[in-house]
Amino acid sequence: MTIPKSLLALLAVNVAVSMPVQAASLAVGKKAEIKVDAKKMDDERAGLWKKFGAWCAIKDWHPAVASCEESKEGDAEFRTLTLKDGAKIKEKLTERKDFVYKYMIVESPLPVKNYEAQFALTPDDDDEDEINFAWSAVFDAEGKPDKEARGTIDGIFKAGLENIKAIVAAGAAK
Repeated sequence: MTIPKSLLALLAVNVAVSMPVQAASLAVGKKAEIKVDAKKMDDERAGLWKKFGAWCAIKDWHPAVASCEESKEGDAEFRTLTLKDGAKIKEKLTERKDFVYKYMIVESPLPVKNYEAQFALTPDDDDEDEINFAWSAVFDAEGKPDKEARGTIDGIFKAGLENIKAIVAAGAAK
C-alpha cells in the first residue's frame, strides 16, 4: 500500500505541531509603578531610563549587587555582577531597544537554567501619570524545586524594584 504524498505531508505537520517544544517552564514578573508629571512624561521617562536602564546601572540600584563589570566577546556584550556575598553572575545582552533590554544568564550560582529576562520602562496603560519598571524572566529550575527557584528570582526582582521606587521617592522628596 502506498500512502499519498499529501497525506504524508499532513501527518508530518500534525506530528510537528503536537510535539512539545523545549521551553522554560517557570516565569516571574514584577513591576514598580512610578508617578510622573504627565505633561513631562517623555522627559521623565528618558531621565529614569538613563539612571536605571543602562546595562550596568544595576550596581547603583539593586541592593544585592556590589559591582558590575561590562565586557565584550566579539560582538556580544556581557556584564558580570559581583554580589555583596562575593558570588558572581555573568549575563549576556541579547537585545537592546529604547527603554528595554533583554538578557540571558551565562554563568550563575542561582538555581536556574535557560534563564532569559527583560527589563523595561513602559507607560502605564491605565494611568497617564505613571510609568512602570517591569522586570520579567522565564527559566527552568536547576538543583532546587520549582517553587524555590521561582521564589529566588521573585525575591531578586522585588528587592531591585522596591529599591528603584525608594531611590525615586527620595529624589522627589529633595
